[in-house]
Amino acid sequence: MVDAVELVRQRLLRASAALRAGGVPYAVVGGNAVAAWVATVDRAAVRNTQDVDVMIRRADFDAAKAALEAAGFVYRRAAGLDLFLDHAKASPRDVVRVIFAGELVKPDDALVNPDVRESADIEPYRVINLDALVQIKLTTFRLEDRTHIRDLIDVGLVDQTWTSRIPPALAARLQQLLDTPDG
Repeated sequence: MVDAVELVRQRLLRASAALRAGGVPYAVVGGNAVAAWVATVDRAAVRNTQDVDVMIRRADFDAAKAALEAAGFVYRRAAGLDLFLDHAKASPRDVVRVIFAGELVKPDDALVNPDVRESADIEPYRVINLDALVQIKLTTFRLEDRTHIRDLIDVGLVDQTWTSRIPPALAARLQQLLDTPDG
């Protein structure tokens, strides 16, 4: 288990270093972003994740692809997703998944993804801002996303005041999670 967690961490560090070196604006999103924010309050509350999600602008995709391939990642397009595997024989779980800023993830989503400039350095990589992360998680709202929001609630990063800070389309979803902390 320790090795599996370390491999994800190394993938994250390698990908973010490659994007930074390639001059590609990016932000870590997904479970690693949640973990980074949770760790700012309570390191013991951090939940592990199996993959790495990075957000870039579509206009920067070619530069990102070149930077990631130069770092040894192998590009694959599968199930409508842009993925970078650790190496040619890597498992489909050993990936960096690309999410595009300013676009819908699914056609019926309420909001588009935020821009990568809505991010901050939480060393040693760039992480999407907490407001933008909460928006993304509430927009996609899968079980995994609901769990991540509950993690942010549990450590006090998100609370009742957020229902007035976010778009109304998402406030009801957040209220549902606040009202049912145990699922």
